[in-house]
Amino acid sequence: MPRPRTTFHELTVGQVAERSGVAISALHFYERHGLVHSTRTATNQRRYGRDTLRRVAFIKASQQVGISLVEIREALDRLPSARTPTRQDWARLSVAWRAELDARIARLQALRDNLTDCIGCGCLSLRSCHLTNPRDVLRREGAGARRLMVPPTRRPD
Repeated sequence: MPRPRTTFHELTVGQVAERSGVAISALHFYERHGLVHSTRTATNQRRYGRDTLRRVAFIKASQQVGISLVEIREALDRLPSARTPTRQDWARLSVAWRAELDARIARLQALRDNLTDCIGCGCLSLRSCHLTNPRDVLRREGAGARRLMVPPTRRPD
């Protein structure tokens, strides 16, 4: 059976999936969450504008650097609708995201450094472990295995 014909500027969901490397279910998910948009044919089939390919690439690149879908949608919402994100758009958004990414990198480096110390000492002490009890905060709660203690339940009178 021949493929359905589309106009030059419209793509089927299968064509977008094939060309972008994203599953059809992911495209449907993106559409439900307002990241991409489609129109419907008379037979209720989805059709996507060619700008969808760039938007999907933008979504994938943003996710690669740890940007959430909520943040990506907010960024795409600031663009004129049905416009392909440009290099200038990406540059503007990446500057805005840079501080958050730098903070994430710093947190990951600190985690990596503390993890190395724990693996190096081999103790994984709940009292002194930088990962499970940073700065010995559990000490303030009193003696005993604080993480294992369950608050007592009240007995009915």
